[in-house]
Amino acid sequence: MPRFVVEADGGSRGNPGPAGYGAVVLDPATGETLAERAEFIGVATNNVAEYKGLIAGLRAARELAPDATVLVRMDSKLVVEQMSGRWKIKHPDMKPLAAEAAKVLPRAQVTYEWIPRERNKHADRLANEAMDAGKRGAQWEPSRSTAFAAAPPSGPPGDATKGAAAVRAAMASGGGTGTRAAGAATAGADTLFGDAAPDTDASAEAAAVRAAAVVARDTDTLFGAAGTRTPGATVGAEVSGTGTGTGTGTGPRPAAGSGGGQATRTAGGTGTGWGPDMGAPATFVLLRHGETALTPQKRFSGSGGTDPELSPAGRRQAEAVAEALAARGTVQAVVSSPLRRCRETAQAVADRLGLPVVVEEGLRETDFGAWEGLTFAEVRERFPDDLQAWLDSPKAAPTGGGESFTAVTRRVSAARDRLLSAHAGRTVLLVTHVTPVKTLVRLALGAPPESLFKMELSAASLSAVAYYADGNASVRLLNDTSHLR
Repeated sequence: MPRFVVEADGGSRGNPGPAGYGAVVLDPATGETLAERAEFIGVATNNVAEYKGLIAGLRAARELAPDATVLVRMDSKLVVEQMSGRWKIKHPDMKPLAAEAAKVLPRAQVTYEWIPRERNKHADRLANEAMDAGKRGAQWEPSRSTAFAAAPPSGPPGDATKGAAAVRAAMASGGGTGTRAAGAATAGADTLFGDAAPDTDASAEAAAVRAAAVVARDTDTLFGAAGTRTPGATVGAEVSGTGTGTGTGTGPRPAAGSGGGQATRTAGGTGTGWGPDMGAPATFVLLRHGETALTPQKRFSGSGGTDPELSPAGRRQAEAVAEALAARGTVQAVVSSPLRRCRETAQAVADRLGLPVVVEEGLRETDFGAWEGLTFAEVRERFPDDLQAWLDSPKAAPTGGGESFTAVTRRVSAARDRLLSAHAGRTVLLVTHVTPVKTLVRLALGAPPESLFKMELSAASLSAVAYYADGNASVRLLNDTSHLR
């Protein structure tokens, strides 16, 4: 039986005032967007808009698979509690809406969960897009990358049916939908290149002072005591995947918006518990380089650009991470991308550890071609068709002879395999860039290429992947760099 997650929201600018709703249907295994709904509904209250968002989301799920079980997640405590039957519905405007929602799918197929507002950003964004469109006197339209999944309420007849069939066929084949999160064209710079760091010396100085203690606190869970995997053992704060592609398991992945949690998989992927001792894994501690002058401006900075050096803030970040890693004493080798910002970051750590820096060409950043040095908005203005093609397919390359994500994946995979062969059972620091780090994490989790656009990776952030002898891998994520910003 298919399973979906529906996230819904509604808003009113005035309560009552101009109102709209948004809803999204997600694959709970991958977090991929299967369908979106949004609509401006005129003057209404927040609660009315929230209920209409719920109804639209449930209908979208029903179009995809009428027999699906659905988990509805909303930040409206009122709607969640009323639809769960724990609160009475007293307001006359709410009763018919609740009754309408209850009729969309059989009660046994739908459960409800309250989530905080910050975990409902997708639906909230859609609702605001709908209200913005209404203010212009226009109808909300889905992004190109998700339009195939299901038509919006104002779409042409038959589109929803065709989209639903396409999604069901893709799910039945085990391949997922292959969609990228809606809004990638506008949010891509934030999610692909990480949060911008403050560009003031004062804020960077204060952050550096706090850095060592926070990183040292978190490195125990991140990678500090990589032991062997034994029968019955459990590993906390771990999200495991299919490793280098040779593992056979299909262990659980965290549901969208769950933040990773404690999801684990079994050794060898048998689904029946931990397997035999796999020995000490090769653990790659992944460190994104510190800031450069381009980082706060969110400009494309790859292999084909000016090869910038670390900024003063970036050097302080590198020193702070070096101090924390030296305090742990678990890193046994330091490997760096050939680009200057990584070599400078790596050298700061290596000097503290008394280790040499080995350069690995395969860890360099993507070559962004003609986009180098430009902001996302500038690329969208100058090369709109090329940018959309790049967002739609990992095989598309940036304008002017840039490097596609497919090519980057081949290069990074080859580098990974070389390093695994050279460092079996050791803990190695890899100092590299946004795309290589995300690619290593994606491959370890067995996630699709479009997941690159759904990861946030801040400057000087740490992650780790432990590679086991059975081909599986455990990904441990920190990326908590508030102490470095």
